Amino acid sequence: MSDAPSHVAVLIANPLAPVIDDALVEAARAALPRPAAARRLNPGIAAEIGFSGAGDIEALRAALAGAPVDVALLPIVGRRKKLFLADMDSTMIGQECIDELADFAGMKAHVSAITERAMRGEIAFEPALRERVALLKGLPLGVVDEVIAQRIRLTPGGRELVGTMRANGARTLLVSGGFTLFTERVAAMVGFHAHRANVLVTDGEHFAGLVEEPILGREAKLATLIEARAALGLAQEDTLAVGDGANDLAMIGEAGLGVAYHAKPAVAASAQVRIDHADLTALLYLQGYAASDFVTA
Repeated sequence: MSDAPSHVAVLIANPLAPVIDDALVEAARAALPRPAAARRLNPGIAAEIGFSGAGDIEALRAALAGAPVDVALLPIVGRRKKLFLADMDSTMIGQECIDELADFAGMKAHVSAITERAMRGEIAFEPALRERVALLKGLPLGVVDEVIAQRIRLTPGGRELVGTMRANGARTLLVSGGFTLFTERVAAMVGFHAHRANVLVTDGEHFAGLVEEPILGREAKLATLIEARAALGLAQEDTLAVGDGANDLAMIGEAGLGVAYHAKPAVAASAQVRIDHADLTALLYLQGYAASDFVTA
């Protein structure tokens, strides 16, 4: 019988708070069955420990005694993924685009409250989107450029994540319940192969207050994953998906590795892996990439 580990525990800290020291690694090893020596993926920021047997993630978290570290237990086989689907708002960027548009219409607080309820899964996504888009009626299209220039900020680690996966042969797709006016620009900024999102109806140089049907929501994100996987001839375990809201749940659940990124509680509770502390490079560490493997712009 082989002594090679069957699984790996991955520990990841925020790069701005590199707390993974020798003591923390040894505490983690003590909580794992038949642990191997640790591999440092990035000193202070990420490490992995091979082990064999049934790992207990709650026991591992308890062993870390509240340290601000994300943890995951994963099979060693098939860690590097060949298809990556990512949500945009509050995942690949730090904002919700529709909330920022609404700010120009003087309705940010109202629209943000609806967005929050929809992302928590408290109300259905599609009618909530129609309601919010209706409030944008009459807003000039030029505000999109202002929002992108003044408000939208890429999430740290996103360019490295997409660039490294692309350099290693993965297909990358930005799939959003937001709008193509934003996904087109964000996809280009980050380096995605392609993007899919909802289309806002225009009336001349202004928003008409309508969105083209059918709306791209939870089921459409799931369908996009399945369609892209089939087109590439990939197995389920070859896929990675990340998001933060309720409309990402089906996509995250279908992926071989589904990650809830700084997510709403219901999403974090149901995902295979939750990232609460680290930036988006965490998704590279989960796949076994070391910092020295990262491709940066």
